[in-house]
Amino acid sequence: MLRQCPLLLPQDLQGRVYDGFISIQEKDFRLRVILPTDLQLRNAKIQCSWQLKKALQGYQQIVKQRLQHSPNLVSFMMELKTVLEVALKNANELQTPPAPQYYCCLVKDIESLGWDKLSFVDTEFSTIKLKIEDSSGREHLITLKLNAKYPNEAPDCCVDFPVPFAVTWTPQSSLQNIHNQLSATLESLKHFWDALDEIDEKTWVLEPEKPTRSATIRRIAIGNNVSVTIDVDPRHPTMLPECYFLGAEHVVNPLRDKLNYNIHLWDPENGLLQNLKDVLEIEFPSRSNLEKSDFSMDCGICYAYRLDSAIPDQVCDDPRCGQPFHQACLYEWLRGLPSSRQSFNIIYGECPYCSKPITLKMSNKKS
Repeated sequence: MLRQCPLLLPQDLQGRVYDGFISIQEKDFRLRVILPTDLQLRNAKIQCSWQLKKALQGYQQIVKQRLQHSPNLVSFMMELKTVLEVALKNANELQTPPAPQYYCCLVKDIESLGWDKLSFVDTEFSTIKLKIEDSSGREHLITLKLNAKYPNEAPDCCVDFPVPFAVTWTPQSSLQNIHNQLSATLESLKHFWDALDEIDEKTWVLEPEKPTRSATIRRIAIGNNVSVTIDVDPRHPTMLPECYFLGAEHVVNPLRDKLNYNIHLWDPENGLLQNLKDVLEIEFPSRSNLEKSDFSMDCGICYAYRLDSAIPDQVCDDPRCGQPFHQACLYEWLRGLPSSRQSFNIIYGECPYCSKPITLKMSNKKS
């Protein structure tokens, strides 16, 4: 997947959600692919940005057919690129300009909303960006793409939210209506962002390095070559998130045991970070007194920290070694050993450093 679509990346541990961009003719189009629990592509959902929706207008049925008959996600993305190339080639660049009433109505709407809430407007007044603060002081932007029939037709909206955002619209609606709906959604996500902001501020987040407001996953450092990845439900941020530990088994197993044993201590009235501390019985390292090098050990095979956006997530289980590796690097190393063996998705071999037995379980995300 990384070779064919380097800008489309998995967003969860099961490889069910992919988010990113498809690049055609030096243009990047945002999309999100959501696979069902059985990972069958024919039942997948494709969420497109307004730019991609506009480019594929009239080609939706062809895209659905490609989705039904493609054997895997990589094949579908190649098919989608082909369809998009044809759509862009056949697109009519000469569009009928809006009537004068369009501009009068739009300027009136902006004046009613307040020019101070306008962050950007293009020279054609067809793309505008509105800014809004939530009750915690976080600033958010919403990009609106208006067509010539505004306000009779709703503008396409693009926001950096972890949940879908759809505007309720009538011909009598205005930018103020969008602003009001946006404010209500922001308030419903307040506790989610409060929880993750505290995580970002008070712990050492390894991934993502620069999280967007739509990101629900954080990989948090616990110690040297030990971390926990949490996936927080935006609708229920105070509930126990999905937790996945990364590190040597002799370090990770006690953490799993504590999570299972102390799960009854999880209190939705407390914050997410405090609950994680209580259940795991640990204090998370802070950025204030540690350096990135304390956690960012390079891969023992390629000698790099980041490889195709991945960081070392495999560790030799021998306490005297503990050398980290990228999954892809360790896979290629073990596959080249004459003494290694594979059973289904598990490869058995020897550590490149200490020659002790090492096991690699390949994840579903590898393509």
